[in-house]
Amino acid sequence: MGGRTDVVKGRVKEATGTLTGNDKLRTEGKTDQVVGKSKIAVAKVVDKAKKTVEKAG
Repeated sequence: MGGRTDVVKGRVKEATGTLTGNDKLRTEGKTDQVVGKSKIAVAKVVDKAKKTVEKAG
């Protein structure tokens, strides 16, 4: 899954967990959001590295 998908999925899980009082689901949602944000950050770094290599080559 893409990073943004993970973030959205995490928000939905967290909200559902909060509404239902399910702490495990809420925690899973927060984790999914962190994973998604990490994927987005890594993708940005990879893109920047590719552009730098292309400019150098």
